[in-house]
Amino acid sequence: MDVLELARWQFAITTVYHFFFVPITIGLSAIVAWYHSRWLRTRDESHLRMAKFLGKLFTINFALGLVTGIVQEFQFGMNWSSYSRFVGDIFGAPLALEALLAFFLESTFLGLWIFGWGRIPEKLHAASMWIVHIGTVLSAYFILAANSFMQNPLGYDINDETGRAEMTDFLAVLTNKVQLVAFPHVITACYMVGGAFVLGVGLHKMRQSARLAQQATDEAGTKGGPDHAVDRRMYRHAARLGAVVTLIAGLGVIISGDLQGKVMTEVQPMKMAAAEALYETPPDGQCAPFSVLTVAGLGGENPTHVIEVPCLLSFMGTGSWDGEVQGMTELENEYRASFGDGELTAAETYIPPIAMSYWNFRLMMGAGFFAMVVAAWVLVATRKDRVPMGRWVAPLLVLTPLATVFGHSFGWIFTEMGRQPWVVFGEMTTSQGVSPSVGTADVWTSMIVFTLLYGGLAVVEVRLLLDYIRRGAEPFEEPRLIEEDEPLEFAY
Repeated sequence: MDVLELARWQFAITTVYHFFFVPITIGLSAIVAWYHSRWLRTRDESHLRMAKFLGKLFTINFALGLVTGIVQEFQFGMNWSSYSRFVGDIFGAPLALEALLAFFLESTFLGLWIFGWGRIPEKLHAASMWIVHIGTVLSAYFILAANSFMQNPLGYDINDETGRAEMTDFLAVLTNKVQLVAFPHVITACYMVGGAFVLGVGLHKMRQSARLAQQATDEAGTKGGPDHAVDRRMYRHAARLGAVVTLIAGLGVIISGDLQGKVMTEVQPMKMAAAEALYETPPDGQCAPFSVLTVAGLGGENPTHVIEVPCLLSFMGTGSWDGEVQGMTELENEYRASFGDGELTAAETYIPPIAMSYWNFRLMMGAGFFAMVVAAWVLVATRKDRVPMGRWVAPLLVLTPLATVFGHSFGWIFTEMGRQPWVVFGEMTTSQGVSPSVGTADVWTSMIVFTLLYGGLAVVEVRLLLDYIRRGAEPFEEPRLIEEDEPLEFAY
């Protein structure tokens, strides 16, 4: 592989891995904040126990997400120096706000929440987790603003002397129409991930509590202990809350995704055509179908649509059942005429990888629908204090959270692969953004180091999460005010 391919692989590995942690952090922080606030409002002991229990899982995920995010900066500067120079003036402002404002809120108030038990007023303590959540959402907004510029560049001029893009309108960058539809789509998907995570953990612990209660009953010959019953009700509430969040957020994902598809068809018609492997524009008077399942070559050639919904792609792209969606052949001819002679814009082909675009688009949707179906089933299966104890339930506890996390990543891969060969649409191709002075040995070395580091972090993350999930929520302890002269205590 040459430097370009290696640099793209390293970007994919580091970014996708980091992106596993981001949606869990955003979604779970909101649920922890909700449980903490409910404790203040109701004084229900189980709400405080769940706030602390889920807060530990959130903190583990946040810490590892922070470590993996730092690597992004290194690989951008090392492998993509030409791209960094080109967009540095544009990305500087949103990324500075992300670091100075959003990350400041996240890290400062998370520390306040972790070490503030009994040391600060209760309402301020609960509010600190909401501020952490707001910080995570703001962080996502600024990162997406930078990414939306790559999809649909606005608010800039090209300096002919330096060859760099220079910002002329920061508000245009922040209110890019791609950003305005991508942000709600990503955030609702994050809530879906958080909901599915709590659903999986809650249902697992609910089944475990029911099993322990049955064992206690069998051994003592009397009804299971009251502690197990309290825990079962607490985890049942968490499982049902997670299911409700997953369903509501899933509806938000569908609605925002529909809006995003229409904006995508307007500003990036090639990406929408690649999502359907639509090579030829349908003749006048004919609509574009959407294939749920297709059999084709690895490159997407000679597709045979096994399951096809007539006119659905036209509706997804234009809002009209007979709207026109351009095919890739026609679009490539237009792009060649517009960009084929430019120093930074010439490319061998303007058609993105078809198989990657097509399947990631469907895997993204399939994972989301799967999680919603499971969430609806959980609401039905746990009615009237029932506990689904079948062995076939266990795989769902793992697959449902993973489906939402991977669905998030499938969507991100589609977003990035579907705009190829562009790194900044219409201004710079990906091949022009790679560092000219970095050799294959350099990229191989850093990629191996990052991959090994990430593998080690994955082991740490999974073991810590499983260990704390196994321990479960700690027994209720009435919060008490800590006197000023008491020694500090490490809580987590």
